[in-house]
Amino acid sequence: MAREFNIIIERDSEGYFVASVPSIAGCHTQAKSLDEVIERIKEAIELCLGVEQENAEVLEFIGMQRVSVII
Repeated sequence: MAREFNIIIERDSEGYFVASVPSIAGCHTQAKSLDEVIERIKEAIELCLGVEQENAEVLEFIGMQRVSVII
Protein backbone atom coordinates (compact mmCIF):
# COMPACT_ATOMS: atom_id res chain seq x y z
CA MET A 1 0.00 0.00 0.00
CA ALA A 2 1.47 3.36 -1.02
CA ARG A 3 1.18 6.30 1.38
CA GLU A 4 2.09 9.93 0.86
CA PHE A 5 4.00 12.08 3.35
CA ASN A 6 4.84 15.76 3.34
CA ILE A 7 8.55 16.47 3.63
CA ILE A 8 10.48 19.65 4.28
CA ILE A 9 13.77 20.18 2.47
CA GLU A 10 16.26 22.86 3.47
CA ARG A 11 19.90 23.55 2.56
CA ASP A 12 22.45 23.87 5.36
CA SER A 13 25.49 26.17 5.48
CA GLU A 14 27.72 23.49 3.95
CA GLY A 15 25.42 22.96 0.95
CA TYR A 16 23.79 19.70 2.07
CA PHE A 17 20.07 19.20 1.53
CA VAL A 18 18.34 18.24 4.78
CA ALA A 19 14.93 16.54 4.58
CA SER A 20 12.51 15.87 7.42
CA VAL A 21 9.02 14.43 7.81
CA PRO A 22 6.94 16.53 10.24
CA SER A 23 4.44 13.73 10.90
CA ILE A 24 7.14 11.22 11.97
CA ALA A 25 9.21 12.27 14.97
CA GLY A 26 12.94 11.94 14.34
CA CYS A 27 12.58 11.09 10.65
CA HIS A 28 15.22 13.06 8.77
CA THR A 29 18.24 12.65 6.51
CA GLN A 30 20.69 14.65 4.41
CA ALA A 31 22.50 14.42 1.07
CA LYS A 32 24.51 16.51 -1.40
CA SER A 33 21.83 16.43 -4.15
CA LEU A 34 18.04 16.75 -4.27
CA ASP A 35 17.66 13.41 -6.03
CA GLU A 36 19.72 11.67 -3.39
CA VAL A 37 17.93 13.31 -0.46
CA ILE A 38 14.55 12.21 -1.89
CA GLU A 39 15.74 8.60 -2.11
CA ARG A 40 17.20 8.76 1.38
CA ILE A 41 14.06 10.25 2.95
CA LYS A 42 11.98 7.46 1.40
CA GLU A 43 14.32 4.93 3.04
CA ALA A 44 14.16 6.84 6.34
CA ILE A 45 10.34 6.79 6.28
CA GLU A 46 10.29 3.05 5.69
CA LEU A 47 12.77 2.49 8.52
CA CYS A 48 10.98 4.80 10.96
CA LEU A 49 7.60 3.20 10.30
CA GLY A 50 9.11 -0.29 10.53
CA VAL A 51 10.82 0.41 13.87
CA GLU A 52 7.94 2.30 15.45
CA GLN A 53 5.31 -0.20 14.28
CA GLU A 54 2.77 2.61 14.25
CA ASN A 55 0.99 4.60 11.61
CA ALA A 56 2.17 8.16 11.20
CA GLU A 57 -0.54 10.76 11.12
CA VAL A 58 -1.09 11.96 7.58
CA LEU A 59 -1.35 15.73 7.69
CA GLU A 60 -2.97 17.83 4.98
CA PHE A 61 -0.40 20.07 3.31
CA ILE A 62 -1.49 23.72 3.48
CA GLY A 63 1.64 25.61 2.47
CA MET A 64 4.94 27.08 3.56
CA GLN A 65 5.58 30.48 5.07
CA ARG A 66 8.83 32.20 6.04
CA VAL A 67 8.63 34.53 9.03
CA SER A 68 11.08 37.02 10.47
CA VAL A 69 11.64 37.31 14.22
CA ILE A 70 13.78 39.93 15.94
CA ILE A 71 15.94 38.37 18.64
